[in-house]
Amino acid sequence: MQKELFEYVLRIGDNALILGQRLGEWCGHGPVLEEDIALTNISLDLIGQARSFLTYAGEVEGLGRDEDKLAFFRDARDFRNILLLEQPNGDFGDTIARSFLYDHFAYLLFESLLHSNVTNIAAIAAKSIKEVTYHRRHSSEWVIRLGDGTAESHDRIQTSINNLWEYTGEMFNADTIDHVVASLGAGTDPSSLYASWKKNVAAVLLEATLEMPADDWMQKGGKQGVHSEHIGFLLAEMQHIPRTYPDAQW
Repeated sequence: MQKELFEYVLRIGDNALILGQRLGEWCGHGPVLEEDIALTNISLDLIGQARSFLTYAGEVEGLGRDEDKLAFFRDARDFRNILLLEQPNGDFGDTIARSFLYDHFAYLLFESLLHSNVTNIAAIAAKSIKEVTYHRRHSSEWVIRLGDGTAESHDRIQTSINNLWEYTGEMFNADTIDHVVASLGAGTDPSSLYASWKKNVAAVLLEATLEMPADDWMQKGGKQGVHSEHIGFLLAEMQHIPRTYPDAQW
């Protein structure tokens, strides 16, 4: 159980860390000042979630690795985030679509983790769901605004959702680790969240006058450490200073 629990918590922490890093790249580059601040604040929320989950993952592992060691001194193959979150920011619509698709999943995940029989997981979920509730509202409102806006904004956000859809299946692709942790009441089988996620996403897309892409072949591998080329560039930037000065102290 210890190994499976470590991997399970690591996955959640890595998801928050990688998306937080991606959104942090918008700092100083947002389309308007208010949105620049919003994306940066969401990034900070996600980094906070990552810190909590990675700290607990280190405790479960029992090898002396803290949140910093897990964040800055692992190679790409050791990360367990889903592929969706490491995809490049692209334009503003791409970023919003990526967050939208993940935020609806994250909300359902943390809602279910409130009932985890592991005190630390339930406590982190209780704090995180307040933040994720805002994240979900923020990205959903932007999808509606862009979809039901001009012809150009409609076409571009539809294209963004179409392009990212093939990465959504991995969120619900349960493996042995998910099954073991869920069977013991510590976590959630992500496949059980799919119906609610699709219903909620469909409702937003309908209001946004957008079409839901057809489910087809889905990308996967990130949860097992098989990533796209994009994560290498992301980690090079994120880990550069800690690896250059590994003994530095604030």
